[in-house]
Amino acid sequence: MGIFDFLTGEFIDVIHWVDDTRDTMVWRFEREDHEIKYGAKLTVREGQAAVFIHEGQLADVFTPGLYMLETNNMPIMTTLQHWDHGFKSPFKSEIYFVNTTRFSNLKWGTKNPIMLRDPEFGPTRIRAFGTYTARVSDPARFLTEIVGTDGEFTMDEISFQVRNIIVQEFSRVIAGAGIPVLDMAANTADLGKLIASEISTTMDEYGISLPELYIENISLPPAVEEALDKRTSMGLAGDLGRFTQYSAAEAMTAAAKNPNGGGGMGAGLGAGMGMAMGQMMSGGMAGPWGAAPAASAQPTAMAPPPPPPVVEKVWHIAENGVTTGPFSKAAMGRKASSGEVKRETMVWTAGQDGWKAADDVAELAQLFTVLPPPPPAF
Repeated sequence: MGIFDFLTGEFIDVIHWVDDTRDTMVWRFEREDHEIKYGAKLTVREGQAAVFIHEGQLADVFTPGLYMLETNNMPIMTTLQHWDHGFKSPFKSEIYFVNTTRFSNLKWGTKNPIMLRDPEFGPTRIRAFGTYTARVSDPARFLTEIVGTDGEFTMDEISFQVRNIIVQEFSRVIAGAGIPVLDMAANTADLGKLIASEISTTMDEYGISLPELYIENISLPPAVEEALDKRTSMGLAGDLGRFTQYSAAEAMTAAAKNPNGGGGMGAGLGAGMGMAMGQMMSGGMAGPWGAAPAASAQPTAMAPPPPPPVVEKVWHIAENGVTTGPFSKAAMGRKASSGEVKRETMVWTAGQDGWKAADDVAELAQLFTVLPPPPPAF
């Protein structure tokens, strides 16, 4: 090999990148310590950008096109290298090709349910998932903020972070939107646009944009979905009676499909449900002579009779072997006031165990306690 071939072999005069993958975002052009020839050709294809890094500093960024690497095409590199106008020597620089096309069919979803306050169901939880597309909007910022010195950076390396940002903003937007759960399906397109606009500021800091974000499904926990299905079934049934008939028919159908599972119990249950269903249906259906007469109303409970009148006690008086009476309590009170009946006077009334002194009968003893004391002596 001649000296000319040796010298020309050390210099790179054609720089380009053909991507045969579907997930590579950044690829570093490997020069293997070879210097780049002054005036070399740089080919940047559509959907690409080329970024020059010189001694760790960001230099020129090239958009799609064919370039001759000269001082007039590399203003930042010329300034960093302090090249004169007539400089034509080879130079060293790191070259990164950035894929600026859209990366599609990327998945996102909520790992855990999101808590929100629904106007109709109250506090509830939802899950959501969908797809999005991403592209590099600022190659220089993306290279400095995310890629660094990685020679081959793929979408998988940043998709997890993007998903976290989407889920965070989705949780915040959906909790503050106040949209009922039953109406979210009709607003998924607007929600997707709203979330994409909300996360655009954060994604711009990475040099990435999300041209599209789709919400494919918003689901409720199984318990809430089961309650919602029951509510829908009741609405279809029309009223509670029809829903009961519907439930009985469903139970009978299930028992018929599994005749050996419940044995006689299943048959008895089905028969009982059938009788109850028949009675319910017959009660609401009209026969050939018109509607079945309604059951006679139960007679209203009569008021209890008033208590019997209290029989007033009367007393007999025994004095000097002579019995007088009967006297009422009022008459006994007058006699006690006049002195005719004293504490030791023997009295008797029906149900009393023999003759007793008036002072020993509780009802008559009261008569003596209310008597005024004797008048004072003057």
